[in-house]
Amino acid sequence: MSGFTWHGGRLAEARAVYGGADWIDLSTGISPLTWPGADRISVDWRCLPDPHDLAALEAAAAAHFGVDPDHLCTVPGSEAGLRLMGRMLDMPGRWRLPSYRTHAEIFTKGHPIAAGEDAPREAVALLLANPNNPDGRILPPARLLEWLVGLERAGGWLIIDEAYADAMPSCSLADVVGDERRLILLRSFGKFFGLAGVRLGFLIGPRAIVAEARRMLGEWPVSAAAIAFGRAAYDDRAWIEEAIVALAERAAQLDEVLARHGLAARGECPLFRLVEVEDGPALFDRLARRAILTRPFEENRRWLRLGLPGDAIALARLGRALADG
Repeated sequence: MSGFTWHGGRLAEARAVYGGADWIDLSTGISPLTWPGADRISVDWRCLPDPHDLAALEAAAAAHFGVDPDHLCTVPGSEAGLRLMGRMLDMPGRWRLPSYRTHAEIFTKGHPIAAGEDAPREAVALLLANPNNPDGRILPPARLLEWLVGLERAGGWLIIDEAYADAMPSCSLADVVGDERRLILLRSFGKFFGLAGVRLGFLIGPRAIVAEARRMLGEWPVSAAAIAFGRAAYDDRAWIEEAIVALAERAAQLDEVLARHGLAARGECPLFRLVEVEDGPALFDRLARRAILTRPFEENRRWLRLGLPGDAIALARLGRALADG
């Protein structure tokens, strides 16, 4: 089980353990609604990424997030941006539990704080995800602003991993970012647009932080393909609005199937649901034997996380597998 509890997307390992070919992968929080424009984009692999194209990508992403492009820089995935922040800030860290396993690896020194604890008011970097993973909770912006003020007074920083915020834009603090605020946001491209393999993300923060991040990453932080895909996708406002609505509808459909089989879905993020059962690994195994891959957790064996099924057929297969106890 150790490999499956580390992160999702281990289909090759699942096939090796359980066999089968026609798998449904519900082990990640990646949207099943893939942005359709990627197939229409041609990339010249003979050339280095063009700085003007990178600037155009950042302008499109900044417009999407509602920030000035000077407060944003491109990173090769939001996790890479988080690890960069851990090095740049060079101060003790705190991270809220439960959350991404890799959050504990961002800082060289620090310790976690429980979900029920208030934010520290000291010179530390507080890292949290909003919407959170794996439980899908959303902290209201008003509370986050209170925490930010307390951290600023103590000389600390608030770092928010907003990898899932595109599906719920109202929870983002992008409109608060500024040179006078000790606030840094990380955004992910692949989760909402269903293109995780592109490895594209953004760091949003004060211009001094952004400038130092750009210096450390160099002139070519991401590939020409990532630039082309991201620029076109962020400009596709109609698809983005449609996807936000469709994801909420699909999450409601998943909730109905889970409830029908006695499973109460937790979380507000529409890209995944967490259920609590008596034996999470046992349910994982039962579904895997029916070629449905989910996400168990080593730290809490009562949890199982399920991503959104890609279509009605996959949702029906999940329902049948849950019924076949």
